[in-house]
Amino acid sequence: MVPIKTVVKNSEQVTRLFSHLEFDGKNFNHQPGSVLGNTALIAGTTVGAGILALPAVTLPSGIVPSTSGLIAVWLYALVSGLLIAEVTLNIIRTEGHPSIGFLAVVEKILGKVGGRLAGGAYLFMHYALLVAYIAQGGEILGSATAKIWSVQILPTWVGTTTFTLLFGGVMYLGREKFIEKLNSAFVGIVIVSFLGLLLLAGGHIQSTQLLFQNWSALGSAISVMSVALFFQNVVPLVVTQLEGDARKIRQSIFIGSVIPLIMFLAWNAVILGSISPDMLHGTSRVFDPLQVLRAGGEGEWLAVLVSIFSEFAIATSFIGFVYGLLDLLKDIFLIAQGKLFSRLPLYSLALFPPMTLGTLNPSIFFTALDYTGTFSISILGGIIPALMSWKQRQEQENSDSINQPLVPGGKVTLIIIIGVALAMIGRQILLIYTN
Repeated sequence: MVPIKTVVKNSEQVTRLFSHLEFDGKNFNHQPGSVLGNTALIAGTTVGAGILALPAVTLPSGIVPSTSGLIAVWLYALVSGLLIAEVTLNIIRTEGHPSIGFLAVVEKILGKVGGRLAGGAYLFMHYALLVAYIAQGGEILGSATAKIWSVQILPTWVGTTTFTLLFGGVMYLGREKFIEKLNSAFVGIVIVSFLGLLLLAGGHIQSTQLLFQNWSALGSAISVMSVALFFQNVVPLVVTQLEGDARKIRQSIFIGSVIPLIMFLAWNAVILGSISPDMLHGTSRVFDPLQVLRAGGEGEWLAVLVSIFSEFAIATSFIGFVYGLLDLLKDIFLIAQGKLFSRLPLYSLALFPPMTLGTLNPSIFFTALDYTGTFSISILGGIIPALMSWKQRQEQENSDSINQPLVPGGKVTLIIIIGVALAMIGRQILLIYTN
């Protein structure tokens, strides 16, 4: 990477701050990141197993309210992502360190206290989501196995243990290139099964469900929507790969986040529209439409497609979050002990606690996602980006240095971002104490 001096001309800055160069033995070749590639990175990060929980949490409110909620949460995530891009750009501009990660950005601006808060939220998010994925992935795998073997029901531990050992074991034993190819194959299966689901389930849509609206039930779905639309952790990588080009960064973040939004809106409408209103009555626990569809409530082919999509969507997310947690644990033990753990203890620490909790509480999927969205995502995707931007803008005003805001609205926007996050956290704490 070669720094490029920032210049100001007619009150506008040049877009590219540095160049990615590779030396082939004779010449330096410019290797810029593409908007398409980084758009795919954001879209791929966003589309995960969170999509599976959406129909269950949006069903009580209906299609129209939940569509409005998804658009509002996407707009919040978009502003948050642009704030992280802004502070990363300004760090690169002032300090000349183009390659920097999300937690490093937080620590540079908010200090060690902010870095530890973000690190704790990040750690909690990874463990909570792995618990959710193992519990749900194990349940789907156990149900499929029971059908194949013509067994009425299998113990919960069979599904969760098999899921963890199968996918965790492949990651532990396989080479990185093999895991990358395997994950790409899983993503392909997810895409094909998703398109098949939309086409097949579209024929089961009932007009009565399209008209149902309950706006008062929308609030309980916001936290899971926040998990489903979370991508902010990869924004510093996008800034680096696009060489600090603000225009390209905006394009990648906007398009990369709007693609999953469109997918989620279509998915939400089709699944909610396919469920008979009669199924909503007589249950006090979270009603999962996908569980009904997987059981064959709307036809065997649809049941097979929902099961395949669900399991492989969880598998791809599981692989990504295991790698993320392993990297985080390596950093922790590198600091704490001065040397890295070997692979087996690290994998054990990453996999066995969530497997145990998922086995003990197999219905924890929605609870884990709810707590992740309320606490981790509110901190990582709301409070921290706004605080970083506030502090950085204040420091640059005092020093008369060049600032390139990517989000309009000044402090009003930042106050709204923080206020919404605090309201979500406060609501959850109130529910904990009142239940």
